[in-house]
Amino acid sequence: MSEIISIANQKGGVGKTTTAVNLAASLAERGKKVLLLDIDPQSNATTSLGFSRGDYEFNIYHVLIGSKKFSEVILKSNIKNLHLAPSNIGLVGIEKEFYNPKKKNRELVLKEKLKEVSSKFDFIIIDSPPALGPITINALCASDSVIIPIQCEFFALEGLAQLLNTVSLLKKTINPKLKIKGFLPTMYSGQNNLSKQVLEDLSHHFKDKLFHTRKSKECIVVPRNVKIAESPSFGKPVTVYASTSKGSVAYRDLATVIARG
Repeated sequence: MSEIISIANQKGGVGKTTTAVNLAASLAERGKKVLLLDIDPQSNATTSLGFSRGDYEFNIYHVLIGSKKFSEVILKSNIKNLHLAPSNIGLVGIEKEFYNPKKKNRELVLKEKLKEVSSKFDFIIIDSPPALGPITINALCASDSVIIPIQCEFFALEGLAQLLNTVSLLKKTINPKLKIKGFLPTMYSGQNNLSKQVLEDLSHHFKDKLFHTRKSKECIVVPRNVKIAESPSFGKPVTVYASTSKGSVAYRDLATVIARG
């Protein structure tokens, strides 16, 4: 069975999609069979791999409403071992359906649908929307763990308690195996005192939940890097677009930690 990891934070602009895409690509680069699951209606993970709406007819929305199976919507990317379950703006419509209190087990729809394909992949990486709504809840209920990107900027920890409480509640009630895989500092600048302060705060509060390289035992941080910002417009992960950039090194280090378990 595959390991299912959600990338989640209800704050927007923290690097969720960038992390999902580049972690998935880096794991695939290591020879792992990976499914990147885009459940954000903005579909940025889909476009980050070079797909546009004209490239596919069906998407994750059709899977969640039951009109298509996962195997019917999964696309093969240009990266060896990496597949994509795409999204589009129509996924917004699933929110209303999931909010229906008459719908039984509405938090477990994604989990049930994933059973069809989970044995075919080593890792399933889920890019969730910037909200703690029904879609993100479905992602967390389907996952073994969650990685929480946190930008090294002002208000970085704002709202984090709500996410942690949600994870704790789901672990107690619906998904007892759910755990926090770790916190990933993003948009870090070594020349910025604020970045250093946020990283120090994270190290103080979540020391055991930060990712570290095995050799140097340094904390893995994703730097503020122009190549990371440019790569989606070329439809490529930064690990492909600029394979030697600092951003690529950071995500490969993260994949190394994740792959070794």
